[in-house]
Amino acid sequence: MSKPKTKEEFENQQTAAPTSPAIPHSREAEEAVIGSILINPEVYFDVAVFLRNEDFYIHRNRWIWSAIAQLHSARTPIDLLTVSDELERQGKLAEMGGSAYLTSLINQVPTSLNAESYGRIVQADATRRKLIRAANMIASLGYSGDDIATITAQAVTELEIAVSDFMGDGLKHISVPMSRVYDRMADATEKGIVPGIPTKIGNLDTILKNLKPGAMIIVAGRPGTGKTAFKLSVAKNVALQGKRVAIFTLEMPDEQIYERLASNETGIALDKIQDGRLAEDEWQKVNAATEVFEKSQIFMDDTPAITPAQIEARCRRLMMQYGPLDLVVVDYLQIMDADGKTSNRTEEVSAISRGLKNVCRRLNVPFLVGAQINREAEKENRRPRMSDLRESGSIEADSDIVIFPYIEEEEDELALKTKKNNTTVPLKLIVAKHRNGPTGDADATFKKQVTKFE
Repeated sequence: MSKPKTKEEFENQQTAAPTSPAIPHSREAEEAVIGSILINPEVYFDVAVFLRNEDFYIHRNRWIWSAIAQLHSARTPIDLLTVSDELERQGKLAEMGGSAYLTSLINQVPTSLNAESYGRIVQADATRRKLIRAANMIASLGYSGDDIATITAQAVTELEIAVSDFMGDGLKHISVPMSRVYDRMADATEKGIVPGIPTKIGNLDTILKNLKPGAMIIVAGRPGTGKTAFKLSVAKNVALQGKRVAIFTLEMPDEQIYERLASNETGIALDKIQDGRLAEDEWQKVNAATEVFEKSQIFMDDTPAITPAQIEARCRRLMMQYGPLDLVVVDYLQIMDADGKTSNRTEEVSAISRGLKNVCRRLNVPFLVGAQINREAEKENRRPRMSDLRESGSIEADSDIVIFPYIEEEEDELALKTKKNNTTVPLKLIVAKHRNGPTGDADATFKKQVTKFE
């Protein structure tokens, strides 16, 4: 059995100059992708979002990838034994080298943590091969005696096919979005269906016209103003409509998030949920809530200092496993990490904001994102405004909707303090920015003891 290659040896092999012209491919990268999946099946979701069966140049690696994809489709665990069994079932195990070849792939991988990087090498080489095929086809078209308009159109088509997977969809005819808009209007007129997902909080849906796919919604306020409670109330309301929700909680562990959701659903004070000292009738409510949440499709990730790219990768993995996402909740923006290096805090927050916006657009899912505002708004007891968003003006620019939960001012300072300390507080949800609709105030009630907006 050969000695496993170090990461440095693997990278040096990748950068070594080829001794002779050859069809672009990397045997080492293809084997490393498959070996990484055999070591850690979870990385399949990181590479399957952009790799396809035909991207593998070496036949036996293509067969193995196909077998892994078949196992995933059948919801069968992926490991050395199941992959070998699937290849045997397809009659290809002996031809591709048997189980010994699969074992050698595991031994040659420097680390499964770099699976996506190996996959990008495979994808890049596959794109080069497609470009070569397209160039050959275009050369043949150039020598043909066909009409120039015809061969030009064919040449453009060949090039588009070659780069489509790598570059994305690109330009599309106006008829594509036109038909989608027309269908939505027809549904609204004929069936009374308003596009998007309702929050079911106060009259907020009247202003927002529901949560729309691809919209980044910033919920901003000082600590203690109910930002997290608002986002979790929306998340629960959406999930109980049969929708799929992902919650990224950077500020508190997932157990504390569930305690808040349980308090919200049962109406039992949060401190009692946390203490666990419940009366028998309260236990009945908790048991009923447990059944509700077990049937729901709420997924939580409490990784601290997560980046926009990591959120995208985990959302895509979730979508591959369970189906389309309907809402993503991030709590909160200013404690995330940027994907690249930045020289100062303002640049970092700007990079995070832009990164989240891009992820939101690519996934075509509404993002509900928490954000902090400056202390001045709290000190002055005034309505928050867009300029209060902390550390970056790009949050305002990148957002589609900005909402400020706000307890209205009272002339009597003691009355205002008393209102803020009450367990049930009437407040305004100030929609300060709405890229595709009206702004205004929505009336709501914040029940502090049970962390619930209604």
